[in-house]
Amino acid sequence: MKISAKPFVYSFHFLWISLLLQPVFAQSNSPIISGQDPDRRVITTAVPFLNFAPDSRHSAMGDVGVATSPDAFSAHWNVGKLAFVENDMAFSLSYSPWLGRLVNDMFVSYLTGYKRIDEVSAWGFDLRYFNMGDIILTDGRGEELGEFTPRDIAIGGSYSRQLSENLGIGISARFIHSNLSGNLSSVGGSESRPGISVGTDVGLYYTKEVFPADKSGEWSWGVTITNIGPKITYNSAEDLDFIPTNLRLGTAYKVNFNEKNSLTFALDFNKLMVPSPPIWERNEDGSLATDPNGNLILAAGRDPNRPLLSGMFLSFIDAPGGFREEMQEVMISYGMEYIFDEVFALRTGYFFENPNKGGRRYFTMGLGYVYKEKFAFDFSYLVPQVQNHPLAETLRVSLTYNIPRL
Repeated sequence: MKISAKPFVYSFHFLWISLLLQPVFAQSNSPIISGQDPDRRVITTAVPFLNFAPDSRHSAMGDVGVATSPDAFSAHWNVGKLAFVENDMAFSLSYSPWLGRLVNDMFVSYLTGYKRIDEVSAWGFDLRYFNMGDIILTDGRGEELGEFTPRDIAIGGSYSRQLSENLGIGISARFIHSNLSGNLSSVGGSESRPGISVGTDVGLYYTKEVFPADKSGEWSWGVTITNIGPKITYNSAEDLDFIPTNLRLGTAYKVNFNEKNSLTFALDFNKLMVPSPPIWERNEDGSLATDPNGNLILAAGRDPNRPLLSGMFLSFIDAPGGFREEMQEVMISYGMEYIFDEVFALRTGYFFENPNKGGRRYFTMGLGYVYKEKFAFDFSYLVPQVQNHPLAETLRVSLTYNIPRL
């Protein structure tokens, strides 16, 4: 049976994702999603779940992680850290209900692990799964066709090696499968199908002991580019969406007050390396202007329909508002972590995104507990600055099993 093209896209779930969480809508010629303030100019990509903070430790610290101490979640935050892990092996599972104030059947889960190869290298794996809940599919007349569960999945492997005592580098590769509608026919007859792509991460990590006054500590910095990969499509080769290629750089400083007490301060900067939304010409009645061939006419900025490398590197200079708008696209994360006796942890942080680029601004908090150096439990909680925000009361739970070196 023929149905409307992408009938579920405007469903309740996807509307909130599109407006608030780096949407899954295509970055097509249309600059504005219905109901969106045109001045906000939010960058949109497919499969945004790849950039969701998956674990409780780092999400409790305002979503920082590129330069924090290595752990089982290094494959997500900075694969360059993986070669510096202390244990021989570890496995971790995280779970987070998503948009829990709106729906009760969306969730994000993340399984990851690593194994040391030798004293200077390690390999790891990770599996991400985003379940977007059950939706009712309808045809063009509004008649129900049944239920469907949109879901995204990504599975990958990582390798990291120390280049020196202080410097490490790593690389990850993953397979991405995004099934938003199953196999449904559009009005024009084209088949809707799951989107498939691949992504690569490259990370660099540096850490060094420092000795301020009579105390010891560690200073570290990191830089990583994640999700470098081809565009993804859900129907035809002409309708391609960028995946969320992201540049993250940051630093962290840990001070050890004594043998049992330490405090870490961390700061991250993030920028999506995908095209900025341009400004299109409009007619006197406010409608979008087109040329004789039916193509939209640019008023400012660059055409977002560009190849991968052009989209990545021109993303630093393509904003219609110039340097000021480029700076608005930088997201800032700040976090702190207090650890007592390597057993108990308290964490807090803050995440800021410019209101014109999505406006996510929230405080985070959490705690962690390690039992007999092997079992770790971590919990985080998110508190938005805006009342009744869909992300309000977002929580994450992580369980980790560590196997120390012999």
